[in-house]
Amino acid sequence: MKILVINSGSSSIKYKLFNMPQKELLTKGVIEHIGEAGSEVGDHYTGLKIILNKVSSVDAVGHRVVHGAESFKEPALVNPLVIKKIKQCCSIAPLHNPANLAGIMACNKLLPGVKQVAVFDTAFHQSIPDYAYIYGLPYELYTKFGIRKYGFHGTSHEYVANEAARILKTNLSKLKIITCHLGNGCSITAVDKGKSIDTSMGFTPLEGLVMGTRCGDVDPALITHIMRKKKMDMSSMDVLLNRASGLKGISGLSNDMRVLEEKSREGNKRAALALEIFVYRIRKYIGAYTGIMSGCDALVFTGGIGENQKDIRQKASLDIFKHLKKKPKVLVIPTNEELMIARQTYQLINRAEK
Repeated sequence: MKILVINSGSSSIKYKLFNMPQKELLTKGVIEHIGEAGSEVGDHYTGLKIILNKVSSVDAVGHRVVHGAESFKEPALVNPLVIKKIKQCCSIAPLHNPANLAGIMACNKLLPGVKQVAVFDTAFHQSIPDYAYIYGLPYELYTKFGIRKYGFHGTSHEYVANEAARILKTNLSKLKIITCHLGNGCSITAVDKGKSIDTSMGFTPLEGLVMGTRCGDVDPALITHIMRKKKMDMSSMDVLLNRASGLKGISGLSNDMRVLEEKSREGNKRAALALEIFVYRIRKYIGAYTGIMSGCDALVFTGGIGENQKDIRQKASLDIFKHLKKKPKVLVIPTNEELMIARQTYQLINRAEK
């Protein structure tokens, strides 16, 4: 079965074509600058039309969808009801879900009759218990507006947890694993017996670790304090928290880990501080998740930083498990979210046809 995996962003479409279940990657590519001034690709429909001219005999399409809220605990065959629920999630993922939906709607027109599957970043974290996902806010904010921890990068965390079990030659249901997805966006997940039981990102991807340009955990009272001091509106505050903070904001230099490591070696104190804060926050979450699982069998690093920055991995894991009698394996596993989407698309369509 040839499965086209689509990651539809606001101004780009990344794609990979797999032959399943053989896991054979047939082709891949990206269409960029969609809808931008001077671009020949005016919308996602045009972008997908270009992609479909490059690939042939698509049997099914798997879409990455960032937010499924509580509506989706697993991948879903796309139908009018699923489309309606994805639209309802646009208000809590305004940068991602509309673009994801644009990809789905374009495929509806260009590939009539071809089954589509939506795979949600939030789905893997739907196993988190209520005492871990409910915030210390009035409960009606959850019941009326769905305000709770959702978590993200779920497809990546699920993929590397399964790979860790394969490498360790142990059934996933018998393992306690901490997965660290470290890139420009960063999150850590506690995976107990194959289920996500807590994760560092929250209602949005802003919570948790210090990231490339996101602040991560801060005292919420700081937000109104800074807005008053700097006479900022909500839009400006949103930019500060999401695009001007994190490694970039602390260092005053860059959100690129390679640049910061180089500047730190040259003696730049703020670059060194940014790295120290970044590592400290990772260690803090690893320690917390080891505690709630009463142990850890494997610590997994993935993502651009997790896979490539050896010094960060070493500092994050140095002596952190020395209190444990059984030391966990520290693994570096390249993530493959597209393959995971292809696998889940294939499995769901097979089940639906039986």
